[in-house]
Amino acid sequence: MSQETAGASDPDESERPEARLERAVRAAEQALIEFEIAVETFRVEVENFSRLHHQKLGPMYARLDELDAQIAEARAARTGDPEDLRRARDLRALVMPMPGVDELFHDWLDSDGLSDAAGAMLTEQPVRPPERVRPSEEVRKLYRELVRRAHPDLAQDEPERVRRDGFIARVNAAYGRGDAALLRELAEEWAAGPAVAEAPLPESEELYARLEWLARRKELLTVVAGELEESAIGSMLRMAPDDPDRLLEQIAEQLLADVAAREAELAGLVGQG
Repeated sequence: MSQETAGASDPDESERPEARLERAVRAAEQALIEFEIAVETFRVEVENFSRLHHQKLGPMYARLDELDAQIAEARAARTGDPEDLRRARDLRALVMPMPGVDELFHDWLDSDGLSDAAGAMLTEQPVRPPERVRPSEEVRKLYRELVRRAHPDLAQDEPERVRRDGFIARVNAAYGRGDAALLRELAEEWAAGPAVAEAPLPESEELYARLEWLARRKELLTVVAGELEESAIGSMLRMAPDDPDRLLEQIAEQLLADVAAREAELAGLVGQG
């Protein structure tokens, strides 16, 4: 083969500069999509863990608040000290009914106080197990595949972006509920949907603008991910990412010990009175 022929067939020499830029844009888009999947996955896990944390441990926190108030009130009744009386009032105010308290404890409280399920939790009787904290492996796989295929960042015009935005919102909702059946239906729906021909990416200036937008979007997601990781629930979840249910059990064990200690302290104060 002649040197001229070899040179002409070399793709690196014949390729337009814009083509390399196009590949860079596509690679950046895919990397951003993967990052968004990771952030959304963690967001769902934090949200679910927060829900279960309140559901399973809310009654124990409420019981501790009530015991703290009773202990302070018993101590103030014995001493009559103004500072003890002030502390008793402050602690009692913490356990008084407040707007939205029912939302905090997710059906653990009813008109008579703690519900049967909450009472069972405090007395260590069997209760209905909470839902899984994390979506199943099948759900996670279905979600990742759908987001890769239908992500709005892959749209080449505004109508297609709007269509993808609406579809991904439904995908995110199904993923948040861990609904594998619905995700499978959505995968079939997307596969049967209108085939949209990919428009060629724009030339140099718009490609550079697209890269800049992707970089800004990644920075924004990095901030969101950081806030999730640094939140109280996110920090707890990171302590046991593979077994969050066990983490809840450990916290519950510690809270039960705290409740027992407070009850013993209160009994001692009342007995002394």
